[in-house]
Amino acid sequence: MNKGEFVDALAERLDVSRAQAERSLGAVLEIIESELAAGGKVALTGFGSFEVAERAERTGRNPQTGATIKIAASRAPKFSAGAALKAAINK
Repeated sequence: MNKGEFVDALAERLDVSRAQAERSLGAVLEIIESELAAGGKVALTGFGSFEVAERAERTGRNPQTGATIKIAASRAPKFSAGAALKAAINK
């Protein structure tokens, strides 16, 4: 399911226009993005939680040349599924 299909399903489920569903989804994603950018965590009970994982600086190898390279430290979004979501998938 891509974003367009998701918006269509959301509009149908909520009995609203496609434009309203797209704005609602956009708002939810913006809230999650801004909270993670600020270093926070978003926990949706039963569904899962979004948080920021810190990746330390490390060394790697260029696969073409074999040369050692330094990979900078970074932050990455992380999602952990909740118990209810896991149960629904494993039904």
